[in-house]
Amino acid sequence: MNANKRRAIFERLRAAKPKPTTELVYRTPFELLVAVVLSAQATDVGVNKATATLFKVANTPKKLLALGEEGLKQYIRTIGLYQTKAKNLIGLCRQLLEKHEGEVPAEREALEALPGVGRKTANVVLNTAFGQPTIAVDTHIFRVANRTGLAPGKTVLEVEKKLLKTTPDEFKHDAHHWLILHGRYVCKARKPDCAHCLIQDLCDRQLEPVGETPTTRSRKSDAIQIKAKRRTPEKNKTKGAT
Repeated sequence: MNANKRRAIFERLRAAKPKPTTELVYRTPFELLVAVVLSAQATDVGVNKATATLFKVANTPKKLLALGEEGLKQYIRTIGLYQTKAKNLIGLCRQLLEKHEGEVPAEREALEALPGVGRKTANVVLNTAFGQPTIAVDTHIFRVANRTGLAPGKTVLEVEKKLLKTTPDEFKHDAHHWLILHGRYVCKARKPDCAHCLIQDLCDRQLEPVGETPTTRSRKSDAIQIKAKRRTPEKNKTKGAT
């Protein structure tokens, strides 16, 4: 994909949503960090339901640590992998208090040293809480980047590096949010909504005709093959009779 197409894609995404942001509900960098840790293999809707109650009683490292692992589990048990996440969050709070005076660090190395925080989580926090031009690549962005040709890559890190290299500076801060929302609601995994895609004509990889999915295309192919097999014996029978 050339630079002009990339710019056009981001210009359209910006025009449609000038000020995108995460769908996780938070008020402080700490609340955002907790929400992002909880969001791994979980929906933002599910996380928001859990944190709406949790943050009323524990919205600081000190208060969350005071709940203890078992106490925290009672608030997040509806979220996948809640037991592991509870353990990580308690460890995370302890480190924030011991090493960072209870504040969320704005440096990647310090963030990734916290329990349960990987590169993607660090990128989200650095971007959303501290305004840094990072691009967190999740499954939605990985799919959109590869499917459209915007930044194809075999690994999440490869896609992230390509996006950082090729995305014009003016779009870098919001690129993560635009792409994740596009992947979540339009360029969906099983059935991309090409008919309502505002960048469909800029997509390098026109996967399917509008209204056709990999499943329906496969079924059509199977049907053609079955019909061909059914016709073959008829022809052979006719030739034998003559």
